[in-house]
Amino acid sequence: MSDSYIHTAGLMGTVVTFQVVGHGADDRERLERKEGVERAVEWFHTITDDCSRFDSRSELARLSTQIGVAVPVTAMLFEAVRFALAVAEESDGAFDPTVGLRMEAEGFDTEFRSGNIVRLGIKDVGGVSYRDVFLDNDERTITLRRPLVLDLGAVAKGLAIDMAARELQTFENFAIDAGGDLYLGGCNADGQPWSVGIRHPRDEHEMLGTLHVSGVAVCTSGDYARRSPIHDDDHHIVDARSGKSATASVSATVVASSAMVADALATAAFVLGPADGIRLLERHGLDGLIVTPALEQFTTPGMRRDYHSSGVTTGGVS
Repeated sequence: MSDSYIHTAGLMGTVVTFQVVGHGADDRERLERKEGVERAVEWFHTITDDCSRFDSRSELARLSTQIGVAVPVTAMLFEAVRFALAVAEESDGAFDPTVGLRMEAEGFDTEFRSGNIVRLGIKDVGGVSYRDVFLDNDERTITLRRPLVLDLGAVAKGLAIDMAARELQTFENFAIDAGGDLYLGGCNADGQPWSVGIRHPRDEHEMLGTLHVSGVAVCTSGDYARRSPIHDDDHHIVDARSGKSATASVSATVVASSAMVADALATAAFVLGPADGIRLLERHGLDGLIVTPALEQFTTPGMRRDYHSSGVTTGGVS
């Protein structure tokens, strides 16, 4: 019998793998691990219901149809939007969750696994930004001041990973891999920190190096992940300041205690490029690696010191 409990599911448009090290010495412990992973999976469903723009029945979709109205929302949606707006402010608008209509126009309107095309019927009035979204913390309401569609893809998956990780903390040693966005708790099956390969952005069979981590999230944004079905040169990471695909980076990897932080800041750093992106990470005490189109690598000082062994390697998570 395997020494780990492993469960894989299609969630939030990607394949998510949950691994709990130590399958359990008896039936009771094995059942506890299974039930813990089931609760972790349920968080992905909950946050999809709240935050997905690929489901016309989601809370986010319903919010998009109520312009100029203070709409009471769930705690999950409020937190996702609140954090997305904070990152937009920190990045001077390079990262901006109000790019949903731009994403639709580029053909990013199809849920990856189901193939469902979702357009919410909102007219693009142009010139919208994160400043057109107002949050009332006391009433927990969100007001869209102009017609727009929020895209929380760089926030919601990280939030789901964080909530799932909270469910698995009691098992100490576990890993969550949501399409390459990771949370690694404790140690691997060998009792060592988890080893995470950083994919080479131009060769899927090679890795730029390996991170050795424990108790942190590791998230990567890359221009190779999703290409526009309409314009071959475009990808899914938009520089909201220009409305076009960001071109200063080809990948950005961030290590943080929270997957929501790592996911959103990896996207923001990708858009900003190596100089401003590294400064953004350092300002928030985070470590990361940004790769340019010329394949130059820029890191925070702590990235190589604490986590990163360079060189081309093979592998994923172990």
